Amino acid sequence: MVNLAFVIAEFNREITYMMEKVAEEHAEFLGAKVKYKIVVPGTFDMPLAVKRLLEKEDVDAVVTLGCVIEGETEHDEIVVHNAARKIADLALEYNKPVTLGISGPGMTRLQAEDRIDYGKRAVEAAVKMVKRLKALDEQ
Repeated sequence: MVNLAFVIAEFNREITYMMEKVAEEHAEFLGAKVKYKIVVPGTFDMPLAVKRLLEKEDVDAVVTLGCVIEGETEHDEIVVHNAARKIADLALEYNKPVTLGISGPGMTRLQAEDRIDYGKRAVEAAVKMVKRLKALDEQ
């Protein structure tokens, strides 16, 4: 069984809540277990929570769920680019998959609603990566 942890952004919670529910359902469908869930203030705040979860022995992969909607400045781009970069760095540092279920930047609220399935995709990628890396280790 694949053990997952979710890091969920509270900002735009009406969207991230739906992403969380879709992700949970898909994890169950795939036979994975969601061992931990933590809700952080926003996408920019995710890396520290991701790091703490990666340190846990019973976590095979971390799924990030967030939604960054375009504002009047380039703040949304800064948030997503920095979070994504650090999340990727943590995956390499801890040798465990961390998937990017974060929609944005540069999207409207309506576009964000259309991308709720990013939660499902992130779970799918996490489970596939864990299984494929385990298979690689067994070769």
